[in-house]
Formats: sequence, structure tokens, C-alpha cells
Amino acid sequence: MTDSCVTDLAVIIVTWNVRDLALDALRSLYADLAQSGLSSQVIVVDNASSDGTVEAIRTQFPQTRVIASRENLGFVRGNNLALRELGFPDRDDLPRAVYLLNPDTITQMGAGRALFDALMADRTVGLVGARLTYGDGSFQHGAFMFPGLRQIWTEFFFTPGRLIENGFNGRYDRALYNAGQPFDVDFVLGATMMLRREVVQRTGMFDEAFFMYCEEIDWAWRIHKAGWRVQCVPAAHVVHLGGQSTGQARPQSVIHLWTSRLRLYEKHQPAWKTALAKRLIVWGMGKKMRALEPVTADQRALYEAYEKVRGMAMGR
Repeated sequence: MTDSCVTDLAVIIVTWNVRDLALDALRSLYADLAQSGLSSQVIVVDNASSDGTVEAIRTQFPQTRVIASRENLGFVRGNNLALRELGFPDRDDLPRAVYLLNPDTITQMGAGRALFDALMADRTVGLVGARLTYGDGSFQHGAFMFPGLRQIWTEFFFTPGRLIENGFNGRYDRALYNAGQPFDVDFVLGATMMLRREVVQRTGMFDEAFFMYCEEIDWAWRIHKAGWRVQCVPAAHVVHLGGQSTGQARPQSVIHLWTSRLRLYEKHQPAWKTALAKRLIVWGMGKKMRALEPVTADQRALYEAYEKVRGMAMGR
């Protein structure tokens, strides 16, 4: 089947108890798609929300294909479920591109087309992401360098402020965003990830060992290793409100985050660097534990989360 017979773009959104945010995300997404000139479809995978997300989306956006999971699959498994529903890896009518979009986003007009055009303009580009801002309009980093020891250091220990916002901490210069042209990066934030069909077919989907966090870094690493480039596209502007779902259970999120970071190092970094990373995590978590006086139940839960991560890094 030729490309002229397939959908240009399939958009996937995974939700969990963010009904109002998801509705706003869909409203802005559909407005943008309507003027993009792209043929498209939208799939929402809901992770057993209890706030009426499924019913609200089906009522307000009946054109959306909603998959209502009876369990919380997480971001990774939820996206993979939708990709399989689309027919990946080998159905002959796969969309030309897949766009993984967070529910806590507001798409600005022209963003979808700008991402799609940048992705299709060069066959060596396999993944693109948008320029992000916070809800108040302030700048948000949408692309990063692959994590190393310096990023762990800045997370736990004193680092001069001038080093926090530059390459020492894995950040790209804001001048690159301001220039307005696509620029090569190591990975883009998982809030907006548009991938070529061929990339998904060749590199697979998200690694389901990552329940949440770092899954986009792992996939971008695999995409680079397979020979494709990754770019941030400043012409595509998306407002990313950020962190609403994961913020509901902070201690558990701490555990998920560092479990994923440890797995990422073990999978992609040499053994010596992984060993040093674990040592830094042990020191850093000990520092956080000493600084926290677990008086309330919430503080105690957070203390125990730090303690668990410290134990994981020590191999317990």
C-alpha cells in the first residue's frame, strides 16, 4: 500500500485522572490538526481513571478513539498498547508518523505541521520534539543531552548557578531555541515526541521495564544507535503544564524516577560510569535523608522513598 493511501499522523495521548487537562489538550490539538492539512487520527488510552475522563472525552470528542484500560498501565505500556492497536510493527497501513503527546499540553497553532514537516524534510531525522513553555509563558527546556555523572552531581550537591542551565547539566543553549531552526539534540522531552513510522518499526516501542520516567531517553538512545538523528523544532510551540499526574504521589514517584535512572545507566553506560553513578546516588540520598526530619506521615513516606532508592543503588 502506498503512502498516499495511509494516514499522515496518528496522535496518542495517555491519561490518568487529569480529565480537565486532557479535554483542554484535545481541544487545542484538534484545532491545530484541522488547519494542518494532515490526515490524522487520535487515540486516547485511559489508565483506569476515576474522574470521568473516559466519559467526558467520548461525549465532547466522539471522533477520538478511546481505549479504557481497567488497570493503570503507566505511560510506557499505555503508549505501547496504542501503537499495537495501530498495527505496529508490520501492518501495511501504518501512519507515516506517530505523535506521542502528554495530556497536560496546550498545542499552539501550527505546531503539528511544523513537527511533521521537520520530520519528513530529512530522512536521517527519526524523532522530533516541540519548543515548550510553561503555563505562564516562561521558557521550558524541551531537549537535553544524555545524562551523565555531572547531572547526578547537580541534583544532590552544590553547583554554581551558571552551570545549572548549560551543557554541564545537560541543557542546550537558549540561543538555539531562539534561532527558530531545528537543531540536533540527544533526546526530547516525552511530552511531545513525533516519530517516523520506520523508526518505530526498526527500534521497537518503549521498553516496558520503564514504568515511568527515562523511557523517552532510552528510546532516543536506541534511535541514535540505529542511525537516526533527533531534533528539537522551535517553530513548533506547545505549552507543557508539567507534572500534574505524577505529582499526585510524590514518594512513589521518587522511587519510580530513580529506579528508571538506574536501569538507564545499566543499559546504556559503561560499567565504570554506572558504578560511579550509584556511588553518587548513595551519597546524595543520604544527604537528603539527613536534611529531612520525618515528623509528619508525608515526610516519613518521602524519607522511606529516599531510603529505598539508596538501598537500590547499594544493590540491596
